[in-house]
Amino acid sequence: MSAPLEIDVVTVFPGMLTGFLGESMIRRAVDAGLVRINTIDLRRFTDDAHRTTDDRPYGGGPGMVMKPEPVFRAVESVRRNESRVILMTPQGRRFDQAAARSLAHEKHLIFICGHYEGVDERIRTALATDEISIGDYILTNGVLPAAVVIDAVVRLRPGVLGAPEGPQQESFEENLLEYPQYTRPADFRGMKVPEILLSGDHAAIARWRREEALRRTRARRPDLLDEAEQPPHE
Repeated sequence: MSAPLEIDVVTVFPGMLTGFLGESMIRRAVDAGLVRINTIDLRRFTDDAHRTTDDRPYGGGPGMVMKPEPVFRAVESVRRNESRVILMTPQGRRFDQAAARSLAHEKHLIFICGHYEGVDERIRTALATDEISIGDYILTNGVLPAAVVIDAVVRLRPGVLGAPEGPQQESFEENLLEYPQYTRPADFRGMKVPEILLSGDHAAIARWRREEALRRTRARRPDLLDEAEQPPHE
């Protein structure tokens, strides 16, 4: 078995991850020793009585900015040569399945979860190795986006999902949305499962699924199709 993926999450609100880490696939992966996830309370790395993690921005303006000192200390307490230090920020690269696959091959991920108006620029330029956004909208802090990325990455690690081929048959693999899925009963309120799926002809089913995936992607996400409709590499 490969070494577990190690993940550290630096945040002012570690309690926001409690339910996420204790349920479903993530908990099973942790219990099986496939991943280790540690939350780091940023306030432990402050040096004042009020445990201050933010301050007013130089030059004025609304909101508060996260101070560099506690963030650097927190990250440096766990960082190793192979660590990827990921800043969750709306200014980062848009997260997608390709990014998830890339991160799933790493040994150690450190997530910096911002809050307030943002983080001191020196955190971005001198500490983070990656900047990731999960979409063009603003959330209260970076904990929930970090949880989204962690979920997408952990499920790609070997042994986390029951079927080894499972991750390769889902939406966004090969830049396609997933084909329609059905289960029992074959007829529910007059809505019937396509006959092809009941035929037992695995080659025909594979062709149908590919055609349906292309059709659905063309209708819903045509931006994905340029690469998907290229012939497979030999």
